[in-house]
Order: sequence, then structure tokens, then C-alpha cells
Amino acid sequence: MQQLRAGVIGLGHQALEEHIPNLLLSDRARLAAVCDIDTQKMAEYASQFSIPGYIDCHEMFTVENLDLVIVAVSHGAGRKVIEAAAKHHVHVLKEKPFAVNIAEAQALSKTCEEAGIELMVALQRRFDPIYRGFWQLADKIGTPFVVEIRYTAHVGDPSAGWRGKQVEAGGGCLIDMGYHMVDMILWYFGLPDRVLAEISTRGRPDSEYDTEDTALVSFGYEDGLYGSLFLSRCIGPKQEEVRLTGTKGIVRLKRGCVERLQPNGEIIETFFREGTSSTNTSCQIDHFCRVIEGTRENISGPRAHLAHAGFVEACYMSVDSQAYVNPKGLL
Repeated sequence: MQQLRAGVIGLGHQALEEHIPNLLLSDRARLAAVCDIDTQKMAEYASQFSIPGYIDCHEMFTVENLDLVIVAVSHGAGRKVIEAAAKHHVHVLKEKPFAVNIAEAQALSKTCEEAGIELMVALQRRFDPIYRGFWQLADKIGTPFVVEIRYTAHVGDPSAGWRGKQVEAGGGCLIDMGYHMVDMILWYFGLPDRVLAEISTRGRPDSEYDTEDTALVSFGYEDGLYGSLFLSRCIGPKQEEVRLTGTKGIVRLKRGCVERLQPNGEIIETFFREGTSSTNTSCQIDHFCRVIEGTRENISGPRAHLAHAGFVEACYMSVDSQAYVNPKGLL
């Protein structure tokens, strides 16, 4: 099997801890080049992996004959990198979010289609059997009528780096860590008919930042299902939970565990998964290679993520208007 040549743009935590280690273990792709605007960091890792390093992605695309690139840059920088990759006909595995707003998402979707490249947004939970098996238990709880989603973590300094700056991040916990939960809402239930959001930037008064550290979103569907999404970068310990309640029981999903409960909360059955989340990243890289080869479906492509952009943008519009917004009306 001939391995695809892969580049990595953006040498932050996600690239160094997840993407690069799994690329080095992949049978389908190999790390061929790295790129980062930090000259010292770029040189350090280019030397460590004995591969070329670049500070300009345009130069990397021109010099290197790449099949794909993993893009893990600040949200605001993503568009230019994707456009550069499309110009050179290089496929893109993009760290979330796909785009910072609907207009950008629509423009990038068109760019990818016209260039004939595959773009897949990196969402590791899509490759976790616990998350994929959620509906096997959900089918046993009757008619679902309420869903509660909570994802919290404590960040030492929310003002540190580009994530604390609206101009670079495009938003806070809603568009960043919350994008994973938005994806789960759309994956499991589809795009809601209404959202109502409130956000806060007051979790750390000792730090200066203008991106939300905490968000609470109410959402609902015409068929009667409604729910809440709570996100925070200021509340520890790190927790993630999806709780779906139906007429005959409850399904509760956490990292590495999914369980079905009686209406009174008594546990009926539980499924665990041992191992690390890096396995999901490895599966994701291999799946994307197969997408490029034409043997797998792109399950997280640009057109699908127009809905994600619509959900997030509707939340921010709701904050400004202090009223419900229909995200479907924005698409």
C-alpha cells in the first residue's frame, strides 16, 4: 500500500498530542512536512521528525507534493489555509470548527467543490464506538422528549493565546469546545427549529478576554423534543455528559461509557470502552485516507457543516436579540 503524503499546519496541542503521533503510526499516510508561523517551533519539530518545515503554507504546498494536509490553526486563520490547499488540489482534514460563520462556511464549501478536493472536519467522537452506539440504547427508551448536554472544563487562563481573542477565535466556548457538542446534537437529533442562548465572560474577572467562557443554550424541535446545552471553560473538573430521557427510560452517555436507566434512575445495562481517545484520531485519519481513495463516505464534509455554522450563528444572534432564533432560516 502506497502511503499518502501528509502535511500538518499549526503545531499546537492538538497537532502535537493527537494528529502527528497517529500519523506516525498510520499505514495509510505518512508525515511529510510541517508548517507553523512560529519559526522556532517549526524548526524544532521539523528536525525532530527529519522532515521539511515551513512558516508559509503557500510555500509548503508549492514545494511539497502533498496528498492531504491536517489544518490545526486558529479559527480565524482557517479560511486562508483551506483556500491555499484548494488552489494546490490538496485534501484537507480540518480541526473544528469548519468556519467562523455561515457566510464563510458557504464560501469554503463552494471553494472545495470547485477545486474537487475532499475536506473533512475532525470530530473524533464520530469514530468512538460508545458514541456511535448511543442509539442502540436510545431505541429502547420509548419516545424521547428531553435531552440534557453538559461539557465543562477548567482552563487556567482563558485569556491566554488566541482563544481569548474574539477577532482570532470567532467566539468562545460555543464555537470551540462546544462545537463537539453541537455536532452531537445534529448527529443524533438534527438541526433544531429554535435556539435561545445566553453567554458569560465573567468567569475569571482577573483575566482580560472577550470570548465567552460559559454558555447556556435551550433548543427545541417541532416534534416536541427539547433540550439544553451547558458549556464552560471555567468550571472543573472536566466533565462531559449527554442525558436523553424518553417515555420508558433514560440513556446517559459519558466518555468511555453509555448506560440505560429505568425512569426512576435505576441502571439496567452499561457498556464501557477501555483505551484512549487517540484511537479515535487514528481511525479518523485512516477513514479520511479512504475517503480520498474513494472507498469511504465523507461523513463530515463541508455541506454537512453548514448546519453547524447555522446553529452557532443562531446562538450568537439569540444572545444579541434576547429571543429565540430559527437556525434553519439562516441556511
